[in-house]
Amino acid sequence: MKVLVIGSGAREHALVRALTLDPTVDAVIAAPGNPGTDVLALNEPVDPTDPGAVVELARRHEVDLVVVGPEAPLVAGVADALREAGIRCFGPGAEAARLEGSKAYAKEVMAAAEVPTAMAHVCTTEEQLAEALDSFGAPYVVKDDGLAAGKGVVVTEDRAAAMRHGLACLAKGEDAQVVIEEFLDGPEASLFCICDGTTVVPLDLAQDFKRIFDGDEGPNTGGMGAYSPLTWAPDGLVEDVVARVAQPVVDEMARRGTPFVGVLYVGLALTSRGPRVIEFNVRFGDPETQSVLARLESPLAVLLAAAADGSLDDHDPLRWSPQSAVTVVVAAEGYPASPRTGVAIGGLEELTFGELAEHVHVLHAGTACDDAGELVSAGGRVLSVVALGDDLVQARERAYAAVARIELEGGHHRTDIALRAARGEIHA
Repeated sequence: MKVLVIGSGAREHALVRALTLDPTVDAVIAAPGNPGTDVLALNEPVDPTDPGAVVELARRHEVDLVVVGPEAPLVAGVADALREAGIRCFGPGAEAARLEGSKAYAKEVMAAAEVPTAMAHVCTTEEQLAEALDSFGAPYVVKDDGLAAGKGVVVTEDRAAAMRHGLACLAKGEDAQVVIEEFLDGPEASLFCICDGTTVVPLDLAQDFKRIFDGDEGPNTGGMGAYSPLTWAPDGLVEDVVARVAQPVVDEMARRGTPFVGVLYVGLALTSRGPRVIEFNVRFGDPETQSVLARLESPLAVLLAAAADGSLDDHDPLRWSPQSAVTVVVAAEGYPASPRTGVAIGGLEELTFGELAEHVHVLHAGTACDDAGELVSAGGRVLSVVALGDDLVQARERAYAAVARIELEGGHHRTDIALRAARGEIHA
C-alpha cells in the first residue's frame, strides 16, 4: 500500500512513523511534511487546503490511501474532492467536518443525538454575549465558533476578559458567532474514535495539557503534552462513551446524509454528573496522537483503510502495548503569543542514536532547514518528545531526560506532564 499523509506537524510525523512500521505499507508520502518526516517518507510540497492540488498529487503518485491530518483541509473539502476523483480517503467531507468547524453546529448535532454535554448559548450580538455570561456566571467558558488551531477557548474567572474574547470572536465577520458554555468540573480525557460512516472503533484514552505553564496556568495553547493510558479512568468508560456519544453522533450524521468517515475526537470532562462532551474534533488530536500511536500495535494503515472502505465491522480487535507513553512538547521562546523562529536546534542526533533511543523518539512540528541546511525553529510548538515506559513514572523520567538533551535557545516546556497521574492524584 502507498499512503499519502496531508499535513506538516508532529501529529503528521506520528502518523508517518506509525505507517512506516506497518508491514502492509510500501511507501509513504508526506505533503508538505517537515524535516522529520523527510527522514522516513518522501516530502512533497502542496497547499493542504487546495483540493485540486491534493487530488493531483495523489494521482501523480498513484496512492492507495490518503490520510488527512489537520482540520483546515477537511473543512475546505479536500476529502470530498478525493472521493469524487475515486481516491480512497480517510477523513470526513466538508459537511461532516462542521462538527469541528462550527461549535454551534456540533451543539445542534449533540442535541439531536441526545449526547450529554455542557449547556450552552450561541451568541451573535454583544447584548446576547453579556446575557449569556451573566446567565452561567464564573468560571466563564467562551468558545470561538470557528477553527482556531486549538486556541479559540478562554476559561476565566475574569468577566472582562471573557467579554473581550467574546467580542473578538464576534468581530471576525458578519456571520460570526460565539458559544458560551457552563463550566464542567472534573478531570478531562480524550478519546479518538475511528469511524467508517456506520461502525465506531475506539482507540485508547489519553489526556492532554492545554495551558502553557505548570499547574494549568496561563493561556491556552495547541497542547503542551499528553499521556496514555489513563490508569485512573473508570472501568467501562470507553464503552460508555462509544454507546452514549460516538455511535449516536455517527448515526445522526448518517441520518442527515453526511456520513462521518474519519476520526471523531471526543473531548470529555468526567464530571460529578458523569461524562460530558467538551468538544468534537474531526481529526487526530495533537499532542494526544503522539502518545496513543506510540502504544498501538495493530497495523495503522489496515485500520484506516478499513474505515475508508466502510469495513470496520470486519476489523480485528486492536492490540495495545501495556506500556505507558508520555509526550512533552518543546515550544519556542514567546509561544503562544509571538514565537521566535529561526533558532538553531541541537541535541537530536544523540536522541536518535544514544542510549535513550530505544525508548524515546522525537517528532518534528515547527521545524525547518535554513539556507545552510541546519535545523531551526519555524513555529510555536517545535518538537514533541515521546517516551515509553513500564509505567508513567518511568515514561516521564525518560521523556524529561530526553528533553534535557535538546538545545533550543529560549525554548520552554511544562515540567508536570502526567505528574499527578503518576502520583495517583487524579480521581474521576
